[in-house]
Amino acid sequence: ENAYKDAEFVVIAAPTNYDSTRNYFDTSAVENVIETVLRVNPNAMMVIKSTIPVGYTESVRQKYQCENILFSPEFLRESKALYDNLYPSRIIVGIPKTIEQFDEENQAIQAIADVEKLEKAAHTFAGLLQQGAIKEDVETLFMGLKEAEAVKLFANTYLALRVSYFNELDTYAEV
Repeated sequence: ENAYKDAEFVVIAAPTNYDSTRNYFDTSAVENVIETVLRVNPNAMMVIKSTIPVGYTESVRQKYQCENILFSPEFLRESKALYDNLYPSRIIVGIPKTIEQFDEENQAIQAIADVEKLEKAAHTFAGLLQQGAIKEDVETLFMGLKEAEAVKLFANTYLALRVSYFNELDTYAEV
């Protein structure tokens, strides 16, 4: 709670193990962090970096009635996390394409203000990731929440497929 109290950004990198019984990611640790941040510092911008299903960020934004949640996938390889943070292949920040919760009178004005606030926060967060990297001119992409979530899942799937392929090739070669 002390860490969240005065934070501008809270990076949520909690475990989301896949539950094959429910056929879904266990996102309870992510939601525990969101609940704590909302209780301690509701103005903090939360950035989810955990592996989550497509549509999850928007669902927690609605569940907690909180606009201050973005998604930024991490692309870290096993035993290469430090290197991958210092020399990232890309930086992606997902922001909502539209804001759908406002009153009838100020609908358009509120929507534009909220989207601009989130875009500014997304650019600030991406800038922090760029500053933390040794690699210069890191490709930085801003996209919708669902697109960013899908990129993360597709990258994970590709890496798992590649590992499986080379393991099978190795087994074949040994035989």
